Amino acid sequence: MLPATFKLCAGISYRHTRNMTGLQKNALAAIHHELSRLAGPGPSNWISQVRRRSSLLSSRIIEQEGLNEAELSYVKQGEDALSKAVRILSDQEGWTVETVAANGDKVLSKVLPDVGKVFRLEVEVEQSPDSLYEELVGNMEGMADWNPNVKQVKILQKIGKDTMVTHEVSAETPGNVVGIRDFVSVRCAKRRGSTCFLAGMSTQHPNMPEQRGMVRGENGPTCIVLKPCVEDLNKTKFTWLLSLDLKGWIPKTVVNKVLSQTQMDFASHLRQRMATNVPMEMGMAPAAC
Repeated sequence: MLPATFKLCAGISYRHTRNMTGLQKNALAAIHHELSRLAGPGPSNWISQVRRRSSLLSSRIIEQEGLNEAELSYVKQGEDALSKAVRILSDQEGWTVETVAANGDKVLSKVLPDVGKVFRLEVEVEQSPDSLYEELVGNMEGMADWNPNVKQVKILQKIGKDTMVTHEVSAETPGNVVGIRDFVSVRCAKRRGSTCFLAGMSTQHPNMPEQRGMVRGENGPTCIVLKPCVEDLNKTKFTWLLSLDLKGWIPKTVVNKVLSQTQMDFASHLRQRMATNVPMEMGMAPAAC
């Protein structure tokens, strides 16, 4: 199956932009609004925390003044991916159930005019958002160790605290129905209150041109949202928006089946991975994301 990694990425690259400061202010304000909508009511006062941290919008601009034009372009791509993904997830209308597992895991889908068909995984994981965030972001390059759908994840460049550019290589599907694909993605990681976000989209990077023998796919916008369950803060409501173009001559029916199954498989592999990790702080509430 395809790498669970793909979910974390998406889209195409943007041209470098001149007046980045003004654009950054607009983008951050939009993201602030959309993240507040998506978080909704929950076990933590997430929205009020975001409002109290509204100074973050201006401080981020100051923090990024040391970045060059290319780095700022990656930051903007990541924030654009996050904003677009959150808008998609915030709209609850029009989703069709693709599959539901016995344990309640489910995948839904929706066709969007400017994006195409997107998939939405909704599961509950018996781990805190903080633990999952550390595994998926802090230990991102180790994903191939526990997810057989992924051959490699490599961080090509880190930009500030929230942005990175990665290269992901998928494993072949059984019977080689879908061959190896690779992706170059920009990722934007945000931690607000007790809710964590990891969004992404496809991009280009000078250190990773297209590779011989691999088809380069495109993804995005994608986003993982980790939110503590209301009844138990040590459990997580895990939502993954996946938008992927595998390229090549593959029937859409095959692609749709592969992508929805990839999401289901990822949930299973992630649970197995987290079950083998010995919690460092048993019984303690998760740190604020």
